[in-house]
Amino acid sequence: MGYTVIGALRTRAFRVLWMLEELGEPFEHIAAAPRTDEVRRHSPLGKVPVLLDGEAAIPDGTAILTYLADKHGAWTAPAGTLARARQDAWTFRILDEVDALLWTAARHSFILPEDERVPAIKDSVKAEYARNIARICDEMPGPYLMGEAPSVPDILLCHCGGWAQNARFPEPPEAFAAYLTRLRARPAFQRAAAL
Repeated sequence: MGYTVIGALRTRAFRVLWMLEELGEPFEHIAAAPRTDEVRRHSPLGKVPVLLDGEAAIPDGTAILTYLADKHGAWTAPAGTLARARQDAWTFRILDEVDALLWTAARHSFILPEDERVPAIKDSVKAEYARNIARICDEMPGPYLMGEAPSVPDILLCHCGGWAQNARFPEPPEAFAAYLTRLRARPAFQRAAAL
């Protein structure tokens, strides 16, 4: 039985769709928006993406990526290895230093009720994002975050790079732009983007 991915393409669900394309695993895609009844049936918080593997629902994008990578033995270092610890460090760092900043800007742009938004925060978030991306580029050991082969944190960082461009964040350094181009040229990325 294949997987079912619930979540609109222009959300973090794209990360899961891309991973499934990389793995060559069959899946059904339900392009539901956050907080809809379809999503809440499987995720009480109404957040996307949700992955259905048979009757089991996994309602967190990064957990889904890690689960799929571990289950299929691809795009990851083996659990319990130093390489996996380094990979997880990149994953957590991207969530903290990149994804969280983009989410903060989005919340203060269109997600929070208007009376709770602080538009001025976006300038600070954009500056911090630019600093963090520059440091990540300086520390990247090869064409990808783990060296010669892409892994889970590359999906996260590449997706964040596109999100930042759409949100009109600062132009990325040349090294980051080249990194994004490398990942977006992958056939699996192209197939996911065409869904």
